[in-house]
Amino acid sequence: MRLYTRLLPIFCACLLASCSSSGPFKSSTRITSVRTTAYTHGESDHIIYGAKTAVGTQLKFGNVRSAAADWSVYPVGTIFQIEGMPYVYQVDDYGSALVGTNTIDLYKPDKATMNAWGVRNVNIRVIKWGSFSKSLAIMKERMRYEHIRRMVGRIERSS
Repeated sequence: MRLYTRLLPIFCACLLASCSSSGPFKSSTRITSVRTTAYTHGESDHIIYGAKTAVGTQLKFGNVRSAAADWSVYPVGTIFQIEGMPYVYQVDDYGSALVGTNTIDLYKPDKATMNAWGVRNVNIRVIKWGSFSKSLAIMKERMRYEHIRRMVGRIERSS
């Protein structure tokens, strides 16, 4: 009975976490061979935004790290981990070059670290899917840009 009493809260927490996810898959989805690249706030195409994400927060590079993706594939707020790495990544940014590529761009704090990452195919485990509705709400005011219109169109067609 003691074991049951200890395991019941853990089971309930896992069940609730899987129910709270809003995406096309269940929580803790493993995706193999995901193409990843790296970016930094010092690159010429990002310098006008500084160290800010598309969400408006600071780019993160700690235990939780920022990632950019096509929000019609990995909606804002998606949390994932690369297999074999201790860090957790959160999709809080996007990039025009990412739309339609299924590539995830990982934030690095400087060009040397960015270049050291290069391009890698990795396996990821999505811990929690983000929100397509939140992605749409953020992008609604930015429809003058072609890559935003493409992401919005893909989300609306899949709804």
